[in-house]
Order: sequence, then structure tokens, then C-alpha cells
Amino acid sequence: MRLLLIIMLALTASNALALKDPTRPNGFGATPQAQVPQKEFSLASIFIGNDRRVAVIDGVARQEGQAFDGVRIQRIHPDRVELVDQGSVRVLRFEPLPQVRSLQ
Repeated sequence: MRLLLIIMLALTASNALALKDPTRPNGFGATPQAQVPQKEFSLASIFIGNDRRVAVIDGVARQEGQAFDGVRIQRIHPDRVELVDQGSVRVLRFEPLPQVRSLQ
């Protein structure tokens, strides 16, 4: 009889540990996922014609809608390129030219 009571208590205790608190928010106490650093891209030039738009990114000509390295080109503008990276929009712009001082 005692053995049966001990077994029942042990089973009840193990089932109680498996129950989820319905008032606890989802993901509470979970370890946060590490942010994956965004890859840097270099925009070299943009060509816009009547029927196509091309941007040279990291030395490769790419068109609107093309996907590469985990990103997709959403839109090519005359001065910038919009990329979709992990569900968010990133904007590539031209690198600023170095300033040259005059010696005169």
C-alpha cells in the first residue's frame, strides 16, 4: 500500500513539472537568439534604362528582384538600392567621395 502511494506521488510530481503556466507569456525565460550581424555590401554604380534597372553591388551587376547572399533587391532608385534582409528593408547608398583639399 505504501509503495503504491509513493509511486502515485512520484507520477503526480513529474506531471506537475510538465504543466505550462497559462499566464506566462510565450518565450518567457527562453534564451535570446543571437543577432546575426548584417553583411556589408558595397554599391559601385547604378544603371537605369527604359526597361531595366541594374546595380553593381560588390562588383557584380544585379537586377531588381534578384536574390543573393540571403538578401533580395527590392527596388533600384537613381541614388540608392533597397534590399530586403531578414524581413526588413536596408538601403545601400554610394560611398561618399573623399574630400580633397586645395594647396593653393
